[in-house]
Amino acid sequence: MKVETQKEKRFNRLITIVSIVVPLVVAMLFRVKIPNVERLGFLPPIYAGINALTAFLLILAVWAIKNKKRALHQNLMTSCIGMSLVFLVLYIIYHMTSDSTEFLGEGGVKYFYYFILISHIILSIVIIPLVLKTYAFAYLGKFEKHRKLAKITFPIWLYVAITGVVVYLMISPYYMN
Repeated sequence: MKVETQKEKRFNRLITIVSIVVPLVVAMLFRVKIPNVERLGFLPPIYAGINALTAFLLILAVWAIKNKKRALHQNLMTSCIGMSLVFLVLYIIYHMTSDSTEFLGEGGVKYFYYFILISHIILSIVIIPLVLKTYAFAYLGKFEKHRKLAKITFPIWLYVAITGVVVYLMISPYYMN
């Protein structure tokens, strides 16, 4: 039986709290509209760009670790987490100042869009504890556990980053000016 260290227990509690609080706060803030603020229509392409850059850096980070460039890998992964936080803040600000945009595509493209959107939303919630736990394992020096969980975390995080861009590209023609 493996014993969890005190530090790991604290990390696990914090990860659990963050993994629950973040989606709840985002959902609550979606209902808040800041009055008398000009629509911030310039934000969606910025946070889509952040998603694209995150996807690129995730791939670069995997390359770095496979080539034994541990410091580069660590810096890239920390950057990805930072960019995800910036994305989240911009996403919340946009949705607190703007009404949701309806997707007006028809037929098969509409089903494809909603499949991508729904899977993106669900996995963006799932990825929070995975990223935090994977990062915590590396921080705690538990590299075997880190590697094992990273094999699950990486493809999901990459999917979330890429589908964020796809959702933006598909909905962007319907944004109001």
